Amino acid sequence: MKNILGGALALGLLCSTAVHAAGYGIVDLEKIVEQSVYIKQQNASMQQQIKPQTAKIESLTKELEALQQRAQQNTKLSDAEKKSMTQQYQSKVQELTALQQKVQGSVESSIQALNRTMDSRIKQVAEQLRKENNLDVVLNKNSALAYDAKYDLTDKMIQQVNAIK
Repeated sequence: MKNILGGALALGLLCSTAVHAAGYGIVDLEKIVEQSVYIKQQNASMQQQIKPQTAKIESLTKELEALQQRAQQNTKLSDAEKKSMTQQYQSKVQELTALQQKVQGSVESSIQALNRTMDSRIKQVAEQLRKENNLDVVLNKNSALAYDAKYDLTDKMIQQVNAIK
């Protein structure tokens, strides 16, 4: 009787572990993003792309400041000169605003594309790690209240995300 009960208990434990996979894995998404070679490359590329526009924005800002100072210092300007300076100022403000909007739109578009690409890469690698480690789920560190550090897959994930070309 004792052997039958022990065998049944062992069989029950075996069945419960066979139905349930190894568990979970944890990743620190912030760390993955911070250490992403792809993001660093894309940021550098974006900075280079918008460098001429940002230089022009700085130049226009300085020109506007100079126009303001000239208008404030020259209180004895004729109406024609005042009108001309006002038109110059408004023209430069419009040019500056248009350029700022263009740069902002370009940056936002690049960030959206970057986010889509990184999201895809992270999901791909998470699924790969989940399968390799026979896990039920891979969670973001911020979603877990407490966990054992031995389940942290962050470093593996960083390596694999950075390996994607």
